[in-house]
Amino acid sequence: MKSDYSNYAKLLILFFSIFLVSKTYSQNYNDALRLGVPGLGSNARALGMGDSYIGLSDDDGAATFNPAGWALTKKLSISGGLSYDTYGNNTTFFGQSTNYSNSATRLNDLSFTLPFPTVRGSLVFAVTYHTTKDLTSALKFNGFNNGNNSFIQNLNSNTNIPYDLYLTDTNYVTPFNGHLNQSGSILSSGELHDWTFSGAIEAYRNLYLGLNLNFSSGSYNSNNNYYEDNTGYYPATMETDPGNPETQGFQTFYLNRILNWSISGWNAKFGVLYQIQDKARIGITVQFPKTYTVKETYDVNGSSQFASGSSFSLDPSKYSDQVQYDIVTPYELAFGGSVNISSLIVSAQGTLIDYSQMQFQNASGLSTDYVNKANQQIKDVLRSVFNYNVGAEYTFPQIGVRLRAGYMVIPSAFQSDASTTNYDRKYVTFGVGYLAEGAVGFDLAYAHGFWNNYGDNYGVNVSRTFQNITKDKLILSMTYRF
Repeated sequence: MKSDYSNYAKLLILFFSIFLVSKTYSQNYNDALRLGVPGLGSNARALGMGDSYIGLSDDDGAATFNPAGWALTKKLSISGGLSYDTYGNNTTFFGQSTNYSNSATRLNDLSFTLPFPTVRGSLVFAVTYHTTKDLTSALKFNGFNNGNNSFIQNLNSNTNIPYDLYLTDTNYVTPFNGHLNQSGSILSSGELHDWTFSGAIEAYRNLYLGLNLNFSSGSYNSNNNYYEDNTGYYPATMETDPGNPETQGFQTFYLNRILNWSISGWNAKFGVLYQIQDKARIGITVQFPKTYTVKETYDVNGSSQFASGSSFSLDPSKYSDQVQYDIVTPYELAFGGSVNISSLIVSAQGTLIDYSQMQFQNASGLSTDYVNKANQQIKDVLRSVFNYNVGAEYTFPQIGVRLRAGYMVIPSAFQSDASTTNYDRKYVTFGVGYLAEGAVGFDLAYAHGFWNNYGDNYGVNVSRTFQNITKDKLILSMTYRF
């Protein structure tokens, strides 16, 4: 066996042998989108109204949606909440359907708001710790691939993995020509958190300005198991390395890939909010690009088993690596408004995001040429989108109960999806709130998301999973106003 492994081959392993859960064929823009696509936020009232909150933001939701809304806060307050997230995936693979799911429960929000006395107008400062994005996901598949292709063959074209597992002869020629049962699973977990430091003022009568400074931290872990099994197509007498009886009767090829991220970053958000005679509000925000620093560890383990009783395993040190890079997300320009009609509030907003402006920068362990190609792929594959949200809240004045509902759409970032809405993330939301004696508030929100996706184990549309995804989020929060 070869005793060394080239840096070029390591890069191919690192970036092309991961199983992809989205419909892209390189890990690069998957990584960028993982951090660039907006999350659902952490405010229960906002989520109940479909996250249509830029034209409201008169509580700790201002930390996520519109910092100018902090200036509407008149009392010192403390708030906190918990969230429960589930991710379900019904996957069809060569006609076989498999369900898989994953979930996470976490502290979702802690916020402290401090208004300062002023002769006129308002001046408010706030500190918030909140979850900005849940990275939980799951996928499982199992089916017989009757085509003339396999992951063994794919890896043999650019890595030493099949060679090291005795799935080729000494000249790197493999006897496999597809016709294997393919199965696997991916469980992913993680989240992004922000420490948000905010300030807001009433700059002119009913005109509010605010600024959020966000410091992000988080983690992401993906555990990928993949199998290819001989179900009888290859005879028990076949030796993958002719003349070596230990390689007789191939049974199973197994590959495990673990991706770990440690994430840190920062950005700022500026907001404007104008109130019209206590009947309506108009809000505009500019979210400046976020710079995330990703410290990535990638570990690969694998094995092969034979009817002869022999098994072979990879040396993990040859196929593992560590790299570091920055992901810079694009500007987000958003506007929204709300109207208060008696006991009913109706709100709507839209957000413009150009994902083709995302970039990889300051890479360590990756060549400049590779990073440049990755950034060019982002330009070639991704597009600008317009997210939209609508919501409503009805208050029963006599009992202090508020009922909420909303709807939001986060369009797919891929240019190839411009002609369909199948891959857009759509959410319906509901919520209820109660304010006791004007001091203690309780809010509960639920969101149900649904969209389609597809992914390729390797190549393009030769080992593809078709996915029906659902995502559910539940937030319970409490606020105390002094």
